[in-house]
Amino acid sequence: MNYLKTAILLAGMTALFMAVGAMIGGQQGMLIALVVAAATNLFAYWNSDRMVLSMYNAQEVDETTAPDFVRMIAELSQRAGLPMPRVYIIDNPQPNAFATGRNPQNAAVAATTGLINSLSPEEVAGVMAHELAHIKNRDTLTMTITATLAGAVSMLANFGLFFGGNRDNNSPFGVIGVILMAILAPMAAMIVQMAISRSREYEADRLGAEIVGRPLWLASALNRISGAAHQIENYEAERNPATAHMFIINPLSGARMDNLFSTHPATENRIAALQDLDAEMRAHGDPRLFSGSAGRAGAPFTGGSVPGVRGGRRGGPWG
Repeated sequence: MNYLKTAILLAGMTALFMAVGAMIGGQQGMLIALVVAAATNLFAYWNSDRMVLSMYNAQEVDETTAPDFVRMIAELSQRAGLPMPRVYIIDNPQPNAFATGRNPQNAAVAATTGLINSLSPEEVAGVMAHELAHIKNRDTLTMTITATLAGAVSMLANFGLFFGGNRDNNSPFGVIGVILMAILAPMAAMIVQMAISRSREYEADRLGAEIVGRPLWLASALNRISGAAHQIENYEAERNPATAHMFIINPLSGARMDNLFSTHPATENRIAALQDLDAEMRAHGDPRLFSGSAGRAGAPFTGGSVPGVRGGRRGGPWG
């Protein structure tokens, strides 16, 4: 299903490329746009994860530079049955996180310093389990290609506006059509984000809660970061709004409402679903429910090992 969703997304973005190309240069422009779209699709498949990480100046960390954080990701990955992803930290005060990569074998997770600073280790574990759920569900391929292609469509439309289009391009709208396309093209990012069902966030919440073994850890994290995310501006996200759907909480300063145009479900609804899941797991004695007993999953995540990053309160989800 995820592969089909990706194919539909690529086809839709290719058609949009061709429409913009036709507005700019008629049939010749459409053919050029088709070639550009094919090249961009291929490039996005192989490189979009690195591009997104570069947009946010994410720094890769390992057991030497951030041993506790990396160990936590390793233990969560083991619980999820996933290979160890690459781990990144973004120097940004807004608490947030995302996952990227074309498949579980080439995946990466990234958390902001704001997330690590302001949340307890248990809450951080809940958030990162949610991101690993996106990897396990193979949502990351769709998300990274979406961000790359939406930005490329906008650039192509702006290119057309800059050069004014071709008056002899056989377009019934002429230069007016080029201008209209250039104005509407930035909305492509929002349209593409809408094409990705918000249900994937609910699915990632549920699977992430099962991975970490405590749904209320993630619920608590969502409650704490949802307000902070809209109070602390994420300048990189504001400059690259097509990437907003990748984050666990919308990083943009507006769009709080759970309506047709939102890329994220209402936080209150997500928390309610996680509370229901916690009650369900406890009622049925679900073996995935983490008991917190010593030795269940190795050494605890204690935080505070990332240079310049203050960890949460000591103790962690496994200690």
